[in-house]
Amino acid sequence: MDKVQKYVENILQPKLQGDGGWVEFVSLDNNELTLVFRGECSKCLILSRCTDWIEEQIKKDLNKTVKVNAIRKKPYFQDV
Repeated sequence: MDKVQKYVENILQPKLQGDGGWVEFVSLDNNELTLVFRGECSKCLILSRCTDWIEEQIKKDLNKTVKVNAIRKKPYFQDV
């Protein structure tokens, strides 16, 4: 799990930040990877494409098969 968390934080986060988004690692239970998507990602209409891409990248780079469970979180200024 620690390997996947570091991958999300060090590899995937910077890539999504380039598009105004943000991803946070929540948990990895069995093969279900739960991630919170913030910023532009929270309102993206094609988030499923991104989650598919994340699954492919983890498979390719870490040789681990996961299914991403995406949680959308409103931007911080709307979290009231």
